[in-house]
Amino acid sequence: MIPDRLDGAEWLERPEVQAIFAALDGAAGRTRAVGGIVRDSLVGRVRDRSDIDMATELLPVAVMQKARAAGIAAYPTGIDHGTVTLRLGETSVEVTTLRRDVTTDGRHAEVAFGTDWVEDAQRRDFTLNALYCGADGRLFDPLGGAGDLINGRVRFIGDAGKRIAEDGLRVYRFFRFSASHGDQHLDPDGLAACRDAVGRLGHLSRERVGGEMLRMLALPKIALTIGAMTAIRLVALDEAALQALRRYEQLGGQGAAARLALLFPEGLEAVQADWRLSNAVIEQAARIAEAARLFADGQTNWAAYRFAEDAVEGLAVAAARADWPRELLAETARDLGRLPVAPLPVSGKDLVARGMQPGPELGAILQQLERKWVESGFTLDPESLLGTVQALD
Repeated sequence: MIPDRLDGAEWLERPEVQAIFAALDGAAGRTRAVGGIVRDSLVGRVRDRSDIDMATELLPVAVMQKARAAGIAAYPTGIDHGTVTLRLGETSVEVTTLRRDVTTDGRHAEVAFGTDWVEDAQRRDFTLNALYCGADGRLFDPLGGAGDLINGRVRFIGDAGKRIAEDGLRVYRFFRFSASHGDQHLDPDGLAACRDAVGRLGHLSRERVGGEMLRMLALPKIALTIGAMTAIRLVALDEAALQALRRYEQLGGQGAAARLALLFPEGLEAVQADWRLSNAVIEQAARIAEAARLFADGQTNWAAYRFAEDAVEGLAVAAARADWPRELLAETARDLGRLPVAPLPVSGKDLVARGMQPGPELGAILQQLERKWVESGFTLDPESLLGTVQALD
């Protein structure tokens, strides 16, 4: 059953949001919430910090004037495209004037402002993103997006090929939303249009593509979707990588960095360049990949010692990549969980106190002590470790 209003949405009942609606003639239907916040509220998937977007008949200058008159801070963050950011207390809302496309080139669109809500809806990408709601929670659904959302159908608005021609990034968004909101079912018309567009996406910025891919890699289940993207040559992965991805998800894994480590263990630098990913996510992926290599070599102690929490994902990656028997995975997980991992309890100062001189030899001794510490399962006390120095000499 398709509801006709939102009930109990925390963000909608927030006094700050209601104050913004009131300032922008929300009671008269001139301003409505739109997009992801409405979509995800309908299916109970709103995150704590979900963005709140509104669409309005008011021109950007009028939005700013009315907001400031009501004591709401207003910032012209994208005023050329009709977007103003409003802030009241801890709540921020992006408000965009209704638009229609005048020209598009696959990356940018020249728009004209308007007051036609259906026309505004028709310029969006998928029907499930063309959902609006008023200050009272009443839905405005001009294109049947609520039905598609509830039935898990990610459907382009109008002609899929035309929507993609307007913005090629919609190819990646089609697959991401199919994984996040479509249970990995791919609309046949949408898939065909994406297949036709694959050779014409070279103009897309690497940052935008990388952003879509990283958001997809963080979803719970993506193996079928990535397989479809590989089949149309949107991404380049071999069958072994796809099988490992399926096994990883069967183990319950769903981390973006872990999936990067799983799919591109030897090519993280190339992926970072292709998708302009942050150093932080690539560094985490590299840690997980190295932990996985240690597990594959049977070095559970070293994986735990060097990589701490990332070792858990490293174990899942190692098991998925080599198709470990469940007994081996369970045994290694138990060993990992029992390890009282702690830093080396002695330092160079302790060795100097025993008469050693600072220098390369002292560093070599510390490395050997570290090896003994790890191989003991982190059980040797400082005196026992220092007692081995004579033997090491």
